[in-house]
Amino acid sequence: MPIDEDENNCKRLKPISFMIKSAAPFRLDLTVWALRRRANNIVDRWDGKTYGRLLALDGQAVDVSVTQIGPPDDPELKIEAAYAGSLSLKPALVTIVEQMLGTGRNLSEFYVLASGDAQLAQLAARFRGLKPPRFPTLFEALVNGIACQQITLTLGILLLNKLASNYGMSVRKENTTLSAFPRPEDLAGLEPRDIRRLGLSNNKARAIIELARMMTDKCLVQEDLDALDDETVLARLCQLRGVGRWTAEYVMLRGLGRIHLFPGDDMGARRNLQLWLKLKEPMSYEDVRRILSRWEPYSGFLYFHLLLDRLMRDGIYDKK
Repeated sequence: MPIDEDENNCKRLKPISFMIKSAAPFRLDLTVWALRRRANNIVDRWDGKTYGRLLALDGQAVDVSVTQIGPPDDPELKIEAAYAGSLSLKPALVTIVEQMLGTGRNLSEFYVLASGDAQLAQLAARFRGLKPPRFPTLFEALVNGIACQQITLTLGILLLNKLASNYGMSVRKENTTLSAFPRPEDLAGLEPRDIRRLGLSNNKARAIIELARMMTDKCLVQEDLDALDDETVLARLCQLRGVGRWTAEYVMLRGLGRIHLFPGDDMGARRNLQLWLKLKEPMSYEDVRRILSRWEPYSGFLYFHLLLDRLMRDGIYDKK
């Protein structure tokens, strides 16, 4: 059942508001679009000025909004949240916002690299202020990767929306239901058939439920992976049901924040790279790695630039 935040219950909510600084340059709009990818994403909301997300923190549904105050070269973010608990969630909110929006990332060396490369310089200038976004949890990153395999991104986002609206924590606010991305414990007690009805294949449903149970049982912990090198993490992730090299590298970039990694098996990302470089022939995984070596250690950050470039060319990115 949704938690009602309207009228009678609003007095019980604890509102907080505070500011955080971001490493310059920073643009909230670019970073949010690199995170949300599609306008129909109901988990990551954007109205042209404010980013909104319902987070499940400490067992509570916390509605968070983020607005940029100040220009890209002197950025501050205004964080507003409301929740019903008695504990102060400010430290947790600061941590999760900084992770999701990359506000602590100093990318000065990337801009130095770009300044010496005419082609990259043009792309970097166009999207100056973009930070590399991350999903808030390893679980969300893995489920995104699994759900979006071998289908269009638009359809993948629709499947993720259904997972959130059916199984995530939710609140009613201003006659709208806001949904959080499901936690492992929200899905661990289900059977694959329960989420297959949302449109997921049997293999994807089994993989997601098995993953939820593993994470609930602490058999897969993000902090353990953070301490390991790329090859070891890749091998660990590929042991999971439904996870191959593409999904593992996608998770290492979007879930673990390893911005030197470009998911070379991502066909959409390959096409974006091919179009940007004006190459006539399709590229193999090895071709991608070889070509990107000139821009190391920012291959994954280039991935986000090329994503935004594609969103703009396709008319998907806009102010809202």
